[in-house]
Amino acid sequence: MFHLHGKVALVTGSSRGIGRAIAVKLAENGVDLVVNYIRHRRDAAETAELIEEKGVKCLVVKANVANDEDVQGMVSKIKEEFGRLDILISNAASGVLKPVLELSGRHWNWAMDINARALLTLSQQAVPLMAKGGRIMAVSSLGAVRAIENYTAVGASKAALESLVRHLAVELGPLGVNINTISAGAVDTEALKKFPNRQQILDAALARTPLGRLTTPEDVADVALFLCSELSNMITGQTIVVDGGYAVRA
Repeated sequence: MFHLHGKVALVTGSSRGIGRAIAVKLAENGVDLVVNYIRHRRDAAETAELIEEKGVKCLVVKANVANDEDVQGMVSKIKEEFGRLDILISNAASGVLKPVLELSGRHWNWAMDINARALLTLSQQAVPLMAKGGRIMAVSSLGAVRAIENYTAVGASKAALESLVRHLAVELGPLGVNINTISAGAVDTEALKKFPNRQQILDAALARTPLGRLTTPEDVADVALFLCSELSNMITGQTIVVDGGYAVRA
């Protein structure tokens, strides 16, 4: 249905959580995968095993997407292994959760580098491998447009990420590359466990969600699959919100 067999995808930060769900969903639809990680090698190996069970190829690469040399090296390995890249999912994210008056320049720069600037470097390196066009997606969060306690640096970096996607859409469109943002609601992943008020966030999100349940990594992966397919040929430069209706409530 989605005509993705034989395509190659890089999913950054795909050792677990949303990244893993997207990688596995693409593998189920015939896509060969590049699993990227920085710290969780065992989790990355488990993701690769899940992918290979679907009958497709998987390359695991350790690389810090905030480091330009790491990104260049990773893309070189993709070129050597597959000779092409059709799909890029910029999912890796990080950042310090602190009140605004406790943030340092280092905290700010770290969030901006890994959550926003990394997409620029990844796109610059990946697009030359997309000879017949391709798909790029960035994973964002509602903190890009809503104020969340202790989320200042991360939220600002996600807002920058969404703006970058819109600008890239204009420049990459003539090259046959569609680029969009997937903005996820409250998803109970490892990242959320770093919030001291995690359970409060989840409970509040559930109470405010019209569809009556929290967003799962698989929900986000389903939208990523759609955006990778020919069904989304005329969608680019957009932010697609996956939150069960949470964001529409005042």
